[in-house]
Amino acid sequence: MNDPYLSHEAMQNQPCATTGAQAGMAPWQASLTLEFAEKNGRSSLSKKCHQGPLVIQKVLYPEGQSVCHGIIVHPPGGVAGGDALRLEVQLGQSSHALLTTPGASKWYKANGREASQHLKFDLATAAHLEWLPQENILFDGAMLNLSAEINLAQDANYAGWEILCFGRQASREQWQSGQLQQRLVIRREHKMIWQERAVLKPDSRVIASMAGLCGKVVSGSFVVAAGLLPETLLAECRQMTVEQMTVESGAQMAVTALPEIFSARYIGLSSQSARQYFEALWHILRPWYANRPASRPRIWNT
Repeated sequence: MNDPYLSHEAMQNQPCATTGAQAGMAPWQASLTLEFAEKNGRSSLSKKCHQGPLVIQKVLYPEGQSVCHGIIVHPPGGVAGGDALRLEVQLGQSSHALLTTPGASKWYKANGREASQHLKFDLATAAHLEWLPQENILFDGAMLNLSAEINLAQDANYAGWEILCFGRQASREQWQSGQLQQRLVIRREHKMIWQERAVLKPDSRVIASMAGLCGKVVSGSFVVAAGLLPETLLAECRQMTVEQMTVESGAQMAVTALPEIFSARYIGLSSQSARQYFEALWHILRPWYANRPASRPRIWNT
């Protein structure tokens, strides 16, 4: 493949050496495995292996050697029906990695075939992983299955968010057909401490329900697994409002603190507002769970 940044449509017409299927017919089956290790106070990418169009760009150290920043890239730029992406990340003892994406993930019309993304993160003792991707945009007709499995050792911490945009707001396209399946499982020392499951269709009652999305087209979830949040920080998070951040009116958000999990929710009309809200919470929470101030990934400024 000469140009790794071809559009999905163009890449479908290239020979698919990974799957051995005929060009123009086979969906992408892409996987990326990463391992991070800590030595003498430096966290580094110790191993990487990929198959198909899913890669990590050169790692960066914008906040010193202790935290390794990585950008996960899906070169086709969008995910079509039948495509399957798998990201597996292992963090060694005391290592710290922050992973994000260069832009929104676009989920195209499925044409009757489900696309999927599976995340599997394994963290050793005292490791820290932050999974802070940009938003997912569901095109009309998109059928997708998003799942994430996080396995934590003792004293390991995880922070991750997911933002969903139902339809392409910029082009006024609504999500009128398709399906979303979503699952998140977090375990500590093999014991389940958090599970979320959802199956949504455009005509699902939960889309319009006051107990669901209230007709909003953007939904977001931010979860931190780092033990019980101090009451002072919980109060600070609860005081954070969308209106204070000068974003769109009508958005709703809430935070919950359990013995093992902090969870924040957002529903509204703007993915930018969701990201702004979660980033504001991140600035409050990171000194608690990672013992360092938040350091914004440079790719978010482009």
